[in-house]
Amino acid sequence: MYEKKIPKNFDCGISITVEVIGGKWKPCLIDSINNEIRRPSELQRRHPEASRRVLNLQLKELEEHGVVKKVIYPVLPPKVEYFLTDFGKSLIPVIETMTKWGDANRTFFIKKQEEKKKLSSEM
Repeated sequence: MYEKKIPKNFDCGISITVEVIGGKWKPCLIDSINNEIRRPSELQRRHPEASRRVLNLQLKELEEHGVVKKVIYPVLPPKVEYFLTDFGKSLIPVIETMTKWGDANRTFFIKKQEEKKKLSSEM
């Protein structure tokens, strides 16, 4: 795995939060797993815009950070499920706040995106 040459600085709480849940799909994965969508195929169906590879990478990072626990059941074919750890469950209020903020600002955001698209098409 690629490792950056400049060490990361974790003196700020925001940098730790971004390290743990930063990534396009990590907050969505945490929310889905919290809502009992636990199998990789179910997560893929829930987030079809994300490639399987990206979801697997982000799940692996969440596992490395101790947010999720991967359980592999000894059956054929192998069955895998992800569960939130206690540390992962502590992120639920953060994810819920992000969801509320996004829902409250959806109209403004969409309007800005449409303005941006209109400006770029005029150029």
